[in-house]
Amino acid sequence: MEVLSVGTELTVGDTRDTNAGEIAGWLAQRGVEVSRLVALPDVLETVRSAFEDALRRVDLVVSTGGLGPTRDDLTREAVAALSDETPVVDQELETWLRELWSRRDLPFVDANLKQAWLIPSAVAIPNPNGTAPGWWVDRDDGRVIVILPGPPREMRPMWQEWVLPRLIERGLGREVEVRTLRTSGIGESLVVDRLGDALMNRPNPIVTTYARQDAVDIRIAALPEQSSGSRRTAVEVADEAEAIVVERLGEHVWGRDRATWTDVIDGLLVPRRWRFATAETGTGGTLAALLAGSTALRRATMIADPGDLPGRHAEPAAEQTRRDAGVEVGVAVVAHNRGDDMTVTVALVTPVGSHRERRIVFLGGAQGRQRAAVAAAAILHASLVHFAGMSADEAPAEPDTAVETEVPR
Repeated sequence: MEVLSVGTELTVGDTRDTNAGEIAGWLAQRGVEVSRLVALPDVLETVRSAFEDALRRVDLVVSTGGLGPTRDDLTREAVAALSDETPVVDQELETWLRELWSRRDLPFVDANLKQAWLIPSAVAIPNPNGTAPGWWVDRDDGRVIVILPGPPREMRPMWQEWVLPRLIERGLGREVEVRTLRTSGIGESLVVDRLGDALMNRPNPIVTTYARQDAVDIRIAALPEQSSGSRRTAVEVADEAEAIVVERLGEHVWGRDRATWTDVIDGLLVPRRWRFATAETGTGGTLAALLAGSTALRRATMIADPGDLPGRHAEPAAEQTRRDAGVEVGVAVVAHNRGDDMTVTVALVTPVGSHRERRIVFLGGAQGRQRAAVAAAAILHASLVHFAGMSADEAPAEPDTAVETEVPR
């Protein structure tokens, strides 16, 4: 299938297209191959020819955008022209639209009637959050066109509650198991090297890596496998691949699927009824921003003068932060430029132990500060995992101080 995103605001960079990626993600989770995501300007022939070209390649084309009432909203016209059908005002849609305006005591402008258009091969897709119904078009050759409005708050419920169930009824997709392992403290090239060609080049499962701002993700997409009279489910195929990944990269894996640093850190703190506070300098508050949604975070302090929080005194600063905030865990982060890169020192104090670690992260400036926050979150997470289940009686007498390490780019 292919996704077409219609709107000149997309092609000139005024608006960022999130719809295409979301639709592609929903379909990929169901084993559908998404071959293209295309952004198009509000030009009738360009949009019409894009639908025509896509239908030569795939069975399903989904578009978003271009369903408003103005002259430059041309997706309906493009699909009508492609289908060689004339749109007419649907009486039920017109009544529904007029009621919307009447309910708000607003005059109904005739230009709005465009949003009540239908062609004979189309079925209206209800839009409970807007004034632009979508179209479901069944083609004579069995292919399907789905057109949806551009605003995500309108598109999402229409897709999830109306379109996707009907596609599934038509037999959309196949058995597939998709999972993602999230890693830190290791660069993408080294991830690929450790996993090896034998795993990375398998036709099933397909194992791919993605370098993101907060992690290097390893995505496993598995299908059922039949060989020598035996059948393995997609889950079993994925389990085997995941076991290899964990064996080779386990110390770097910190989350699964859509997990965030906030999710995994709260997952370790909340069950113990531990809260934490942070104090950071040289980061611009990036750690606090990274963990801003945490339910366990009680105080985040940004210190402007690095002299007030020198790295060699990070442990006392973490303890002071803990006491001042009245929480169980205190975290101190000190970052400063080191040539073209950045050094980050992280110390944390908990009821059962303390830890200090220094890392060198790639680049300085804004990118270095962001990487410093991720490094700090990774150190906090790994330390909490280490202390999990430990009682106060088992606390080490001295802080566990790690050697300096360099985080690959």
